[in-house]
Amino acid sequence: MRIKLYNMMEKVVEDALADVLQQSNHVCDCEECKVDIMAIALNHLPPKYVGTRKGEVFTKLNTLSNQFNSDAVIEITKAIDIVNKKPNHEKL
Repeated sequence: MRIKLYNMMEKVVEDALADVLQQSNHVCDCEECKVDIMAIALNHLPPKYVGTRKGEVFTKLNTLSNQFNSDAVIEITKAIDIVNKKPNHEKL
């Protein structure tokens, strides 16, 4: 089986963003805004690359997720402010 390279922070940020969006009603949750928020947050977080076979990544992710979740939420909050001020679409 081929080993793949994976940035575990992508999943951490994706999961943290879902939690933040559930708790907030002042954030556009369209796909474009979510991707913009994730991209901005990920660009401000250090990547955590692992070489893994499919399936192994989720075990490693569960181990590291709690360690990086608070950093992800901080960067997501900053990214939301940026995207809210200048979304890539008309205000809905």
